[in-house]
Amino acid sequence: MSIVIQLDVMLALRKVKSKDLAAAIGITEANLSLLKQGKVKGLRLATLDAICEYLNCQPGDLLIRVPDGEPAV
Repeated sequence: MSIVIQLDVMLALRKVKSKDLAAAIGITEANLSLLKQGKVKGLRLATLDAICEYLNCQPGDLLIRVPDGEPAV
């Protein structure tokens, strides 16, 4: 199993640009891009909280659990 962050979906729903989110939560656009691509091994709860605060959502709106061998949606 793996946990996947569906940040692109929420950004589109909220009509928010990645660079605006990155600036608002205090991370680089490069790090946000890695997060969106699923290329990070971990995510600080403080960062997740800041993302949820800015996008007015819950962690469960962003995170999904994907069984091994299945593609992320």
